[in-house]
Amino acid sequence: MNWKNCITPERFGVAPDGENIRSQYERDYDRIIYSSAFRRLQNKTQVFPLPEHVFVHNRLTHSLEVVSVGRSLGKIVGEELSREESLEAEEVNFYRNQLKDVIAAACLAHDLGNPAFGHSGEEAISKFFKDQENNFSFREKFTPAQWEDLTHFEGNANALRILTKQFNGRLPGGYRLTYPTLASILKYPCESTARRKDGRKHRSKYGFFQSDKSTFLSIVQKLNMLKEEDDPLAYYRHPFVYLVEAADDICYNIIDFEDAHRLKILTTAEVKDAFMAIISQNPKEDLDKLQTNLKVLSGDANESIAYLRAKAINYLTISCAGVFIENEEDIIQGRFNHSLISQCSNIKQALQRISTESINRIYNHESVIKIELAGFKIMSGLVEDLVEAILLNKEQRSNRHRKILSLMPYQYQVADDTPDYEKVMSILDYVSGMTDLYALELYRNLRGISVPKI
Repeated sequence: MNWKNCITPERFGVAPDGENIRSQYERDYDRIIYSSAFRRLQNKTQVFPLPEHVFVHNRLTHSLEVVSVGRSLGKIVGEELSREESLEAEEVNFYRNQLKDVIAAACLAHDLGNPAFGHSGEEAISKFFKDQENNFSFREKFTPAQWEDLTHFEGNANALRILTKQFNGRLPGGYRLTYPTLASILKYPCESTARRKDGRKHRSKYGFFQSDKSTFLSIVQKLNMLKEEDDPLAYYRHPFVYLVEAADDICYNIIDFEDAHRLKILTTAEVKDAFMAIISQNPKEDLDKLQTNLKVLSGDANESIAYLRAKAINYLTISCAGVFIENEEDIIQGRFNHSLISQCSNIKQALQRISTESINRIYNHESVIKIELAGFKIMSGLVEDLVEAILLNKEQRSNRHRKILSLMPYQYQVADDTPDYEKVMSILDYVSGMTDLYALELYRNLRGISVPKI
């Protein structure tokens, strides 16, 4: 792999088309932002429950902010890469003018695979299958690799599936995105059986389900990605992944702190000190002017924190871009085994402070714990009801089972002779696509806790 052959304007699932007023990568962005999967992110929890009177972030607003940072990272890094002497004019144009659009589109899509209630939803889906570990008549329906998929449900793999699968009534190729955009969300380019806890970052989770293996292979081969191992299948990351990951890391580190301030979990002084610890490391920052501006904003605590948030994100963006450029050879050769933000040495202590406080006071806040527990119960119940119904033979299904399955939208329905693994995946497609509120309401309906209103 090199900076010449790791890119292509070709699209997954469709032959090349003619000229368009938009670049291929701008079209990727537009296809994602107009999709129903993206719109549903507005009712998926980021960290905090969605309160009625305080506007904290949901998955949609988080994704849009990640786009903003990702576009900047792509622009800075792209300008530097465009100076590579080996590049032809078309490749120079890509890095100088279009890499930022690839990263923006990938950032827009990076959370599409997350189910309702976030990581709690992932755990709930996985636990249902883990609880069947000793139910041999159930487990024997699946190969070892398929079983690993189901017992370790992964939102990253699900994002690739959403973007590329031909669901009922849809065109081949899913969203028909370009290969570079798809590769940019493959944080963990390996199958579930290749997961390792040995420090290899790109194999700490997995990036595709067994049902989508051919799709994954199409992407890595088209972009000349470096293979690490055949069995189990594992590749090194595409270099653009590091930029998407950095944009996400920057946003959730800083924005979760800002949300905690709005909810009065953290004080204004605490958040100001945390953000200033980052900003003060920027040698180009005019700290006297900054303090003058803070005095002007002193009457509005939220606005003063927003000002510092912008400054902190700006410096983190510049720092991560610098790390990428310094390590570009290791990155393109698959030797870089870190996140970009973790290698910003001069702000490592400040970021560690934010991380520690986030774990202790944000992610373990009572409201966050309660929604995680509720989400776990809701998602577990839905998976149990739907999987039970779909795995029964048609003759064995009761009227209740048939009615439950009739609730599934046409795009997720499967024929009775479909293999069991694909039947279960169709259920997970349906459940993982639900918003928090829809999942809650359906759970209440199926359990008889409430009845729907017409």
